[in-house]
Amino acid sequence: MSKFKIPVVPSSEITPESVWRARREWLKKAGGLALPALAGSALPGLALAAPQWGKRNPDYAVDAELTSETAVTTYNNFYEFGTGKGDPDARGGAFKSAPWTLTVEGEVLRPKTFDLDALMALAPLEERVYRLRCVEGWSMVIPWNGYSLSALLKQVEPTGNAKYVEFVTVVQPETMPGLADRIIDWPYVEALRLDEAMNPLSMLVFGVYGKALPTSNGAPVRLAVPWKYGFKSGKSIVKIRLVEKQPVTSWVKIAPHEYGFYANVNPEVAHPRWSQATERRIGAGFFAPRVPTLMFNGYADQVASLYGGMDLARNY
Repeated sequence: MSKFKIPVVPSSEITPESVWRARREWLKKAGGLALPALAGSALPGLALAAPQWGKRNPDYAVDAELTSETAVTTYNNFYEFGTGKGDPDARGGAFKSAPWTLTVEGEVLRPKTFDLDALMALAPLEERVYRLRCVEGWSMVIPWNGYSLSALLKQVEPTGNAKYVEFVTVVQPETMPGLADRIIDWPYVEALRLDEAMNPLSMLVFGVYGKALPTSNGAPVRLAVPWKYGFKSGKSIVKIRLVEKQPVTSWVKIAPHEYGFYANVNPEVAHPRWSQATERRIGAGFFAPRVPTLMFNGYADQVASLYGGMDLARNY
């Protein structure tokens, strides 16, 4: 049993921004090179991706106000930088996000290592607005930029033995001060079943709010799996392995009685230490009531069939 406890979520209010600022340069300090981002703006509460990040796809819409860009980029769990919500933003300035490569290997016919340019060119980028639900009981609504993970997996041609897809986060001891705390047996590892990974909702993400991902959100490439708790969406990914047997993922290894492999958002299954029936929407205001948590985080129509016949209380 792990002695580690997730830090208590602070109750401080995060005020939404009212006007989006002009789009800034999309590649930051780490690469030593920056490309000018095309400028764009949006009305309060709306997002408009800069052209190179793709148009918004209306098939992925959420009937809720977007969480402010400030909150999305400064309120995060990324323990490689520390356990505080502000640590990834405050302590991530030295992180090296370029040059970057991502290796896809294992049960595939065409294993390959992609540099970031090749990775971003595999499929047209688009903006999708997704819900994010943290296992801690808070939530956001975020406009991600990227494409379906399946586009990458099809490039490497999974074999008939491939049943699971494992995602490995980078380890940079010189830039990630949180690695000194042995909370996790680094590197951070997450995984999906192959059919989950091939679902169109599973997204390979390169940007947010029409800009390159900041370090705090998992630069330069991360996963977004909106029907699962946020810890399933690995950040700063350097390796993807397709394997036959179910991997032991990081949180399952730490506390299997609290964090299951599937991590599907299910308001009917409480965490051992708190209810999951409601959530606190970040940026909604100090006095805003908690809102009911939706089954599969509101994506039941798209993903419930993946779990037909499964005991969702046992397979949490």
